[in-house]
Amino acid sequence: MSSSTSDKPPGLRTGTLGTADISFFVVSAAAPLTVMAGVAPIALVLGGIGAPAGYFLAGITLAIFAVGFTTMSRHVRSGGAFYAYIARGLGTPLGIAAALVAMVGYNGMEIGVYGLLGSATSDTAGALWGADLPWLPVALAGLILIWYGGHRSIDFGAKVLGVLLVAETGILVLLAGGVLLKGGADGLSLASFAPGNVLVPGTAAVLAFAFSAFTGFESTVIYRREARDPARTIPRATYIAVGFLGLFYAFVVWTVIQAFGDDKVVAAAAGDTGGLFFAAITTYVGSWAADLMHVFIVTSVLASLLAFHNAINRYALALAEEGVLPAALGRIHPRHRSPYVAGLAQTLLGAAVVLGFAAAGADPYTQLLLWVNTPGMLGLMALMLLAALAVIRYFRRVPHREGALRTLVAPVTAALLLAVAIWLVASKVALFTGASPTVNTVLVAVVPAVLVLGLLLAYRLRRTRPEVYARFAAEPPAEPNAEPHPAPHTEGADTSCPQPPTSSSSTPASVPPSRAATPSSPSATD
Repeated sequence: MSSSTSDKPPGLRTGTLGTADISFFVVSAAAPLTVMAGVAPIALVLGGIGAPAGYFLAGITLAIFAVGFTTMSRHVRSGGAFYAYIARGLGTPLGIAAALVAMVGYNGMEIGVYGLLGSATSDTAGALWGADLPWLPVALAGLILIWYGGHRSIDFGAKVLGVLLVAETGILVLLAGGVLLKGGADGLSLASFAPGNVLVPGTAAVLAFAFSAFTGFESTVIYRREARDPARTIPRATYIAVGFLGLFYAFVVWTVIQAFGDDKVVAAAAGDTGGLFFAAITTYVGSWAADLMHVFIVTSVLASLLAFHNAINRYALALAEEGVLPAALGRIHPRHRSPYVAGLAQTLLGAAVVLGFAAAGADPYTQLLLWVNTPGMLGLMALMLLAALAVIRYFRRVPHREGALRTLVAPVTAALLLAVAIWLVASKVALFTGASPTVNTVLVAVVPAVLVLGLLLAYRLRRTRPEVYARFAAEPPAEPNAEPHPAPHTEGADTSCPQPPTSSSSTPASVPPSRAATPSSPSATD
């Protein structure tokens, strides 16, 4: 008996992550400091002082999406998250296609950011020490560091991300506190939230940037198997993540507007986009805080990389257990209980892409980051839209005791708003990439092309490996003390077949200032 127990393959470390741990993972993926210091000034240039409202509206949209999303998490317990929800609600072919989009999307979100790590670290070294640091060695060192973080146990990763997240949000809170204590440049104003400043043509561009700033918050459900009391922990972490990001982004952008004044901030942002936040914190806190902000931007990028790396590994693990990816990717480390083979494979893929761009002489920021990150962002937004539609159809087809608000009103509203968000991002993609129309067309076309390829893969799988197709996204064995939920009958799939259990950031800019914009002094006596 003891022999059979010892021969059992190790699994993920269950019951490890609490609400705070999961929140650290998903908020870190969004890279709040990098998004604020690098992207928010561009949003101010495009949308004016009404930009804070754009982040708040994006947060409301995603909170509405989270209502149906977290309700679905109580009924579908597969480790495949997005693709499992879509398979159970919209059918196995779309579920398999969604799995492919998820792998491309999450890899795009992570691998491109190695270019940002290289350029941000190089810029920081130049700003602080006058050193000319090449980006490629930094990116390769980052690959090794992130591989190690993912190789270790999930609770180790949660502790690391907790420290890094406190550092990056803390420096922004310090900036905001300095501005509020000194009353801003011209006194504090709420003009940013006046309808006349929000309902302007540039708001569409602000919303496009704002939605991209939340990317990664939906990954809470990927950690279901490692969560304590997942039926409660996952929804709580999701709401905390999206609520925190929406309110925090809007608050920080508003305080920076106060630092320069309503009538001067747009010109200051246009004159020195990369230096806006550094200039503000220098004036209101001190040059030492600006130096810390430089350092914490680098750690913010590292935190985002580790969060996405862990998410990718768990998606690969789930697909390996499904039989879609090679079984070797499903191996769990006997000591750390991490999907270490999937982590190694993802690191090697990242290294290949980084080295390929470097060999082609590509710019680490404008090409490696933006060209790889943008399709990833669009892919994850498309998955959210499909997941919202899946919630609607799933709860129309299975018995349940959930209310109409959770299963119909919220997901329908979210689907409509997400469709608008995707259109905004796709139509404003040139603002993200700065690339030619041809390049932008290719970047936008990646997601629909991968979706079609995934559908073709699904139909091929149904013909050649019907047993894998039939049990795709099936429910794992019931969790202890969990209330059983009926499985839906999905077209083309036998979802009653048991199956063993099966996972900003955005396109942020981080360009330290070549010259410092100087906000107006809060007063002559300060």
